Amino acid sequence: MKHRHSNEGYKAGSITLGGAVAMGTGVMIGAGIFALTGQIAELAGPFFPLAFIIGAIITGFSAYSYVKMSNVWPSAGGIAMILQKCYGPGAIAAGAALLMALSMVIAESLVARTFATYLLRPFDIDGGPLVPILAVAVILFAFLVNIAGNRSIGLFSLVMAAIKIGGIALFGVAALWSSGFGVAATSPRGDSFGATGFIASVALAILAFKGFTTITNSGAEITDPHRSVGRAITISIALCVAVYLLVAFGVGSSLTIDEIIAARDYSLAEAAEPALGKVGFLLTVFLAVVATASAVLASVFAVSRMLAMLTDMEMIPHSHFGMSGPIQRHTLVYTVVIASTLAVLFDLSRIASLGVFFYLVMDMVVHFGVWRFRQQEVGARGPVLLVALASDASVLVAFTVMKLRSDPAIVAFAVSAIAVVFIFEWVFLSRWLAPRRDGVHR
Repeated sequence: MKHRHSNEGYKAGSITLGGAVAMGTGVMIGAGIFALTGQIAELAGPFFPLAFIIGAIITGFSAYSYVKMSNVWPSAGGIAMILQKCYGPGAIAAGAALLMALSMVIAESLVARTFATYLLRPFDIDGGPLVPILAVAVILFAFLVNIAGNRSIGLFSLVMAAIKIGGIALFGVAALWSSGFGVAATSPRGDSFGATGFIASVALAILAFKGFTTITNSGAEITDPHRSVGRAITISIALCVAVYLLVAFGVGSSLTIDEIIAARDYSLAEAAEPALGKVGFLLTVFLAVVATASAVLASVFAVSRMLAMLTDMEMIPHSHFGMSGPIQRHTLVYTVVIASTLAVLFDLSRIASLGVFFYLVMDMVVHFGVWRFRQQEVGARGPVLLVALASDASVLVAFTVMKLRSDPAIVAFAVSAIAVVFIFEWVFLSRWLAPRRDGVHR
């Protein structure tokens, strides 16, 4: 049964190339710099800037699949469409698409908690009930801005992206300048970080770049999508690589690895004070608040569109719960409710770990599907797709090994959740939806 509102809320040409780039960088910079720098340093040690470089390279290979597919079939909720084009309307496509949506909701929770953590730093508040309260508040703010419509989101994202990219880049340059372009991130613990830890840190770095998928998920709404989607992805990744490296070296020049790890949830603010003084510290907190708020905004926008597309494609069930309006409005509500719940229940480390597992599994399913079923049709090169697939698998194995040592419960939870997603989709599509289609519509 097709939904009456399946095309409502999707306005062709409503997002410019600049707006699309702002959306991508909005999610990436919010998560990658402020939420994950400390966690990456904890695994990679003094080589953590290199983890960002390798993460960017792997992301470049990964983006290849999405660009090639989006150039041929740009679509709102684009990843769901990519998966369906590769695997057909079955449980594999639906399960992987739902994993992508869930990883995006997880990212919202991650960045929302980071927003709260930085906002509380000037008051020397570390943890406590104010963190989840403020995290939920910024998610609700993103919901209200999203209701205003695509053009409001595009303008808001563009302005905030310009502020934070310029400001964060200045932070990196100033921190390096004040340290004489030296690197302080060497500590007695530096030799305790192994190869497995470094490879696992790359998994978090990849998560820091996954925001480019928000562009894919809004493909049909971007002006000249057959050309602009690929361009927006390329530009946003390139911008983020430059910003990430500036900040990584800036933090590394101000703090030792032990200090970065100790302040891993707010490492940029911690690095700003010795390098730039109290004013620099406060400006960094301001930038963190701006960056994370815009990241939540962009992510809420993208995941709600994707969930609406999954509903329209009959890949997930839908209930109005008494709400009026189009399906996309309902999925906005579902998104903020789930993200708020995660922000209350999980800390930053566990939220990030879940995001890694969900995203990398989905990403591998995409690469295999394009390689196996669509590479000739979209003009993709098989070796590039296989390198992307092998890279994802390598970092996922290393990350799993690390987490089995430090937090086996989150590995068990992630594996169980992934299994539940695919089983749920199989039951929904084969046992629930198919009989309804056969009995009612045929």
